[in-house]
Amino acid sequence: MTGNDLSGFGEINALLGRGTEFEGKLTFVGRVRIEGKVRGEIFGDDVLILGEGAEIDAEIEVGTLIVRGGTLRGNVRAAQLIEVHAPSRVFGNLSAPQLLIDKGALFEGQCTMAQPSGPARLSLAPQ
Repeated sequence: MTGNDLSGFGEINALLGRGTEFEGKLTFVGRVRIEGKVRGEIFGDDVLILGEGAEIDAEIEVGTLIVRGGTLRGNVRAAQLIEVHAPSRVFGNLSAPQLLIDKGALFEGQCTMAQPSGPARLSLAPQ
């Protein structure tokens, strides 16, 4: 992992760090990591990473969502993948072709997995 790689997915285009608060509609391109508070809507075609300090109350539509910690309240639609890692807390409905929920993560809601071509894949971390 390089000095610029905060996500494991390459360079971050934007970072909303701890202590940052945003309310409204956030749209982005590239990889974005949030460690602060966001309330509203989040849209992007690429990767959104929620870090340990994240407190999100938003409707989210992205390419890929990776929840590495913090709390997410709201519904999520991802075009490719949603990952929820411990010690994350997710309250809301999830929709994506692929889903990974790590042991120790909290998820309360419903999950819809649909993929236009081929079967959907569900991955639960081994216990």
